[in-house]
Amino acid sequence: MTDPNAPRLTATLWADPARRPAQEPGAVPPAYDPARYAVPEDVPDGEGTRRRSRSDEGRRRNLRYPPAPEPLPHPVADNHTHMDLQDGEVAVSVRDAVDAAALAGVAGVVQVGCDVPSSRFAVAAAEADPRVLAAVALHPNEAPGLAAAGRLDEALAEIRRLGDHERVRAFGETGLDYFRTEGEGREHQKRSFREHIRFARETGKALQIHDRDAHADVVAVLLEEGAPERTVFHCFSGDAELARTCNEHGWYMSFSGTVTFKNSTGLRAALHEARPELVLVETDAPFLTPHPYRGRPNASYVTNWTVRGMAQELEQDLEQLCRQLWTNTRDVYGDF
Repeated sequence: MTDPNAPRLTATLWADPARRPAQEPGAVPPAYDPARYAVPEDVPDGEGTRRRSRSDEGRRRNLRYPPAPEPLPHPVADNHTHMDLQDGEVAVSVRDAVDAAALAGVAGVVQVGCDVPSSRFAVAAAEADPRVLAAVALHPNEAPGLAAAGRLDEALAEIRRLGDHERVRAFGETGLDYFRTEGEGREHQKRSFREHIRFARETGKALQIHDRDAHADVVAVLLEEGAPERTVFHCFSGDAELARTCNEHGWYMSFSGTVTFKNSTGLRAALHEARPELVLVETDAPFLTPHPYRGRPNASYVTNWTVRGMAQELEQDLEQLCRQLWTNTRDVYGDF
């Protein structure tokens, strides 16, 4: 149940600098305090809650969260995060995660499902805090295993049922992932992807796409099925050519911390190519922490660092970019 006393940031609140939350730059957000950890009461114990590996290709990772940045001059939203995927030295509750985000100027988040349990978690999180919206889906890598077990239809039916919830504003992350999947597995991914497209079209909700090493086929399926009016390429991984395709069809491009990586020249070219009204920002937390904290745990408050990197790359006024991102996010998902 939503707590009516839960803190909530809006664009009007941020018009008065004196009312912005106080946070000392360089400090780890106080919300990330292990003593305050609590899983939402209406999420079954352990369901939908997973933990990242503590190592990176055999090397020990720095598990400390990045420092808190100066608050942004206007709120933005993290339109793709996984608060159920715990990382770092402490476990973090939904409330703590969005509190820390608010201190950095990230006024809302979209919690994204990858399977049935995490989609249920997303709905519960959105019910528990008004600053959270939900997206529900089967990740493309889930489809082959579910099909082999004879459970793909059952899982798709549950995703469709969850999608009727008012706090669910998108079906995602769905799409195609060819990184480790070949042959028949790709056909199962396509079938699942097509069903999610139909769900979004039936309900009038947005679609969040996971696209890994499958740009051409993702575009082909979208065109064959008829893309929903609000289609988002989550963690946009294409180049300027794919950005031009998105521009042509009015598809949104959501940039994560990868756009700040030194070797991501193609992504930065895509950012320059993208129509401003089609650009979104995300963390994909706990993954893809932006430079200069790459490899460390990620969280929605770190969206702030990615937005700053985007503004610097585009040579754009930071507040102007924040306002555009906030408008774009609300155009896709509605109000928090």
